[in-house]
Amino acid sequence: MLTRMLQGVRHFLLAVQFFTRIPVTGRLANWVGYSPAMLRASVAHFPAMGLIVGGVAAAVFAATLALLPATAHTPLLAAALSTVATVMLTGGFHEDGLADVADGLGGSYQRDRALEIMKDSRVGAFGALALVLALITKVALLATLASVDAQAALGTLLLAHVASRTWPMLTIRLLPHVGDAAGSKSKPLADQITGPALTVGILWLFLSFMFIEYAQPAMHLSSILLALCGSGLGWLYMTALLKRRLGGFTGDGLGATQQVCEATFLLGMLVALA
Repeated sequence: MLTRMLQGVRHFLLAVQFFTRIPVTGRLANWVGYSPAMLRASVAHFPAMGLIVGGVAAAVFAATLALLPATAHTPLLAAALSTVATVMLTGGFHEDGLADVADGLGGSYQRDRALEIMKDSRVGAFGALALVLALITKVALLATLASVDAQAALGTLLLAHVASRTWPMLTIRLLPHVGDAAGSKSKPLADQITGPALTVGILWLFLSFMFIEYAQPAMHLSSILLALCGSGLGWLYMTALLKRRLGGFTGDGLGATQQVCEATFLLGMLVALA
């Protein structure tokens, strides 16, 4: 039992090392270790990385609202700064995926050519447009949420990051990995995610919901479920798009899916509050 718990901690720390810029170095990194199988298992804690990133974003958001004068533009600044914090914490990992997918799918209707474009580290017009519009949309949604209900905005911000990192696990489960697996960062994810790993990910989402329900009882469960449905619609759209255009998922596709699901979660909560 203890051995399994320690293995779970190692998988969690490997997820921190792979999906964030939080340093896991020195003797701790040596203890954690690495193998493709371990990285595959660490995906079970992908939603937990959303808990970390969303927690930091919510803290920055709350601090901005508390420390700065209460003006009409303060929620907008809080939303912008919290978004900056998430990008710094993840290194723009998912935003980069969104830009690559937009360049690939916008640059060619041919599957192989689209995959080739997605591997190019340069950002084209389609990628730049997608990145700018996605960031503006998320900041605007957050600012609007804060203007309606600042407390609800904090809880929604946290849950959006967790939920948007849970949906891509289903993408891995349902779609095959495509592209140049040998040169792909997502190569260890090429095999379908296991049932136990998917269960752990969903458990992280459930625990996050329970935490928000306890910490912010004013946030009704029906509103949270509607936001989750909005995020689910975003996931369905991205899954259908990746299947139709590429025949499966890539690492960039997972990042793009996270970004879309995050924005649609925020939109779903705004609809619920309305």
